[in-house]
Formats: sequence, C-alpha cells, structure tokens
Amino acid sequence: MFVRSQYWFLYFCRMIIIDNTIVSRDFLAARFICDLPRCKGECCVGGDAGAPLEEIEISFLEDNLDGIKPFMRPEGLRVVEREGVFDYDESGMLVTPLVDGGECAFVGYLENGTAICTIEQAYNAGKSDFKKPISCHLYPVRLVEKAGLVHVNYHQWSICVPAKRKGEKEGLPLYKFLKESLIRKFGEEWYQRLENKAKANGY
Repeated sequence: MFVRSQYWFLYFCRMIIIDNTIVSRDFLAARFICDLPRCKGECCVGGDAGAPLEEIEISFLEDNLDGIKPFMRPEGLRVVEREGVFDYDESGMLVTPLVDGGECAFVGYLENGTAICTIEQAYNAGKSDFKKPISCHLYPVRLVEKAGLVHVNYHQWSICVPAKRKGEKEGLPLYKFLKESLIRKFGEEWYQRLENKAKANGY
C-alpha cells in the first residue's frame, strides 16, 4: 500500500504545473477539433445545469444584454427577463439559466437543428463586446479551483467523440485547438510556457 506522500508524488507526476495552475496530461495528450456538423452543438444543450460563469461575467452579460436580445429565442428571452442572466447549480456555483431545465437560455438554433450561442452571434455581429463565457470558450476543458490552485482538466463526454476522431485524424492537440481561449484566460506568456512544456514532454 502506498503512503500518502507516495500517492501525491504519483499524482503530480501525471500533471504539469505552471504558476498556480495544474494541467492534466490527459489534456495535453488529447487530439481534438470541434465537428459541429456531427455534434450539432449538443454541449450547449446537454447536461443538468447551465454554463459555468465567473462573477465578473454577470456584469458583462448585463451590460451587453440589449445587443444580445435580438439574437435570442423567445423562450430564452422570457427566462432571462424573468430570472436574470444567471442562476445557481446544485453546488451553488454561478451558471447561465436554462429553459425549462433543458438548454441554456442563450442557445439559438440553425435551420438544420444545430445549436449556436446567441452571445457569440451578437459579438460576431458587432452588437456586443463580450464574446461568450470563458467556460464555453474553453470547452471541453473545465477549470476547477482547489486550495488556491486552478486545475485545467479535460472533460471527456460521448458527444465529443466526433471531435476526438477529427482531431486524431488531423493530429491537432487540444491545447492548440484551444489556443485563443487559453490565452484569453491565462495570457500569452502562460500559453507559451504550456506549449514549451507540452513539447518537452512529447505532446
């Protein structure tokens, strides 16, 4: 049986540490490219809670709501006007509100049924200066804070199997696919250090 110190040694051997972040090797090893025609944006619809929100993002949503509203579906708009731009999940974390316990209130749909983010639609149309919640921009990565450290974890879900297959076929690492969002969250210097460590470890 391993003693606690041996357990933590083995645990951290599977991680890469950059400042106050701990990056899983599963994340570094993954190959991934979103395949929207196949998954149809199911990550915006599935699950039992809305997208995680940072507290400051509530202000961003409220400040840009007038620009986002024209892109929203009536169902989502009613939820936001009645309940506001945020809700709480079962653990008390801030999340986007849902429509009748289903999809995110900020989800729209294309004619072929593909789910799209109306927050991002408004941003792309120049009607908002908030691209979308960082949790959405980073997906399939999830950030978890523990004891002052931010764990950068790869959330593997069946709906992303087409994205994994496409990434493996084209040989694109997940950390490169998420370059823009990782820089948005952690900065250029952090990303460069991540890339250097990934290459040094054979990723």
